[in-house]
Amino acid sequence: MASGQDEQPDRHRRGQHGLLVARPFGIPVYVSPYWFVIAGVFVIIDANHLSAMISGYTRYIVAAAFVVLLYLSVLVHELSHSVVARGYGLPVRRILLYPLGGVSEIEREAPTPGREFAVAGAGPALSLLLGVACWVIARLVPYGVTGLVIRELMFANFIVGAFNLLPGLPLDGGRMLRAVIWKLTKRPTSATIAAAWAGRGIAVALLVIPFFFSGLVGGDIVSMIWVLAIAAFMWTGATQSIKASKFRERLPALQARRLARKAISVAASTPLSEAIRQADAAGARAVVVVDHDSKPIAILNEAAVTATPPQRRPWVDAGSMARTVDPGLILNADLQGMALLDAIRRSPATEYLLVESSGEVVGVLTTRDLDQVFAGA
Repeated sequence: MASGQDEQPDRHRRGQHGLLVARPFGIPVYVSPYWFVIAGVFVIIDANHLSAMISGYTRYIVAAAFVVLLYLSVLVHELSHSVVARGYGLPVRRILLYPLGGVSEIEREAPTPGREFAVAGAGPALSLLLGVACWVIARLVPYGVTGLVIRELMFANFIVGAFNLLPGLPLDGGRMLRAVIWKLTKRPTSATIAAAWAGRGIAVALLVIPFFFSGLVGGDIVSMIWVLAIAAFMWTGATQSIKASKFRERLPALQARRLARKAISVAASTPLSEAIRQADAAGARAVVVVDHDSKPIAILNEAAVTATPPQRRPWVDAGSMARTVDPGLILNADLQGMALLDAIRRSPATEYLLVESSGEVVGVLTTRDLDQVFAGA
């Protein structure tokens, strides 16, 4: 059961969705729809494992109880991350439980390596503490059905805690390793890349296990599939961490004013060919449609212009090729970094009108130019 914290900025929110099941401490907890499928598989596997000790349908009830308690343990693990993060003033968007574990979506990165280490270490520490608590309870409870579930839960929490301490992203241990390297080098980006490559190394090591040490996973195909799935999770998460690090490096270059395209103004009735001619003559790469009071009302859509054959352009007016400038498409030219991305995220479009605080038009910002900034990230 892997755990991590999603602290990396991104141009778009994650596509993962889920069912809202609770709000402990005011933090929304979502369960991935795929969780129910995998949880069912876990129940069947555990029930088969219990067949030698428990007969009939009882073993399925016991297995289901174990799976529910296991994921409750994962929830507690993630809550520990989130509560510590909020204690440091870091906003927590939500907790998502998915088939292989959980993730705490923390909106901002910890400002210091010490705080990063504390947030990351809280989860494994609490999992190990739950394991110890189950061990104490198991010694007090007779070895029956209840004792069996508690012992299974004890081993599961010890495994969750130990596995997540492995020093490689996207695991908690990887974030702890990143914090240590960050502290030593004073370079958070380099620390992220180093911890991510360590995570890739762990993924490769996990891939080796089913083929060379089949005894470690029981030699059965189901165990091998789980190991391969965890290895894939490790490699994918580490790769995403590297991409996010490169993304964050390029944020300072994301300045609306610097990316603004020079624009000319034309009336809506201006033939498209004439609007293009005027733009070329002025060395402009954008056209703003204005009303009779010279107020901007629309932006010529680059994709629509490109799709219009040159022979038709004299017969098409610029206004028919333009998108109306809604309030959300008017951005302050001083926006930069995540503030600019957040403004664009709120009102998705292909072109935006950039203005000074006084309302004077600066130019046009296109998402195509934004993508060029992050090309290869």
